[in-house]
Amino acid sequence: MESIAAWFASTLGQYVSAKTVVFIVSLMPLLECRGGLIVASLLDVDILEAIPICIIGNFLPIPFILLFIRKIFELLRKWKVTAGLVDRIETRTMNKSDKLEKGEFLGLMLFVGIPLPGTGGWTGSLLAALLDIDFKKALAAIFIGILIATVIMSVFSYGLLARLV
Repeated sequence: MESIAAWFASTLGQYVSAKTVVFIVSLMPLLECRGGLIVASLLDVDILEAIPICIIGNFLPIPFILLFIRKIFELLRKWKVTAGLVDRIETRTMNKSDKLEKGEFLGLMLFVGIPLPGTGGWTGSLLAALLDIDFKKALAAIFIGILIATVIMSVFSYGLLARLV
């Protein structure tokens, strides 16, 4: 993830402001606020400015995923070219559903909040939609999870851990 974030910082950073790059990276699946904070650190964006940008960027697509992903998948299944991709995404996502063992809310919150590969707001919202978790409950759990991930990644991206120890 760090190499991808560095690529965005160096490439996109030539054309738009550092804060815009941070926002764009935070919007993207897989990178999300985790990648956004790495980019913010690389582009010397102040942590107090980077955190809200990353949270907003990461959270912005979540309600749309929760509301529309099933319809989008339904539409994509009509074409042979995309049907297999949709099936793979659903299978891969549902294989992660066992991580919600501790109850829907807490499980979803921790799934999004603990920054591991394959977790985050995008995957969490996809999982919540596929498992028919209540919209408001999923939205709250994912938002809190994004906050947790942001705190954890801020500590590592900005070297706060070294300053505290």
